[in-house]
Amino acid sequence: MDSLPVASVRTESMVRSRAIILATFSLLGVLVLLAPWPGIVLSARERELHVRARQYAYTPGVLRVSQGDRVTLVLEAEDVTHGLYLDGYAVDLVAVPGRGTRTVFVADRPGKFRMRCSKICGTLHPFMLGELIVEPNASLWRAVGMAVLAAVGTVLFLRTERRDAGSGAAA
Repeated sequence: MDSLPVASVRTESMVRSRAIILATFSLLGVLVLLAPWPGIVLSARERELHVRARQYAYTPGVLRVSQGDRVTLVLEAEDVTHGLYLDGYAVDLVAVPGRGTRTVFVADRPGKFRMRCSKICGTLHPFMLGELIVEPNASLWRAVGMAVLAAVGTVLFLRTERRDAGSGAAA
């Protein structure tokens, strides 16, 4: 007679433990999927970036996009003819004062890519540099987070079952 209430208590304990694990990991999963991540754009989008070239400098000097973005790069020269070559993407623009030039490409590789002037514009021409930063796509990291949560939750869920089965055999 005593074993029935003990089994009933163990079953209730197992159900409670599983419910807590399920609720906790469901909540964490919702947070991983829906919570905004600082500094990360959630999906690819159209971006138009204007770069002004003036003796020995690009303005802005650093451009940021997300992986997968379709980027329209517009180069405008303010003083003399300037070029912009973007390492890693084989983008080469040339702009003369008063006439901008543009190109479109997809930022498909994350990382930092150097922009350099491709037309000799003066004595400090080799130092006319800029940078394009392609940030990783948030979808990938959300999927990784969900996979880790699913794996840890499954292990804990199965461990609860094994622990309760083992204690039931001991009684």
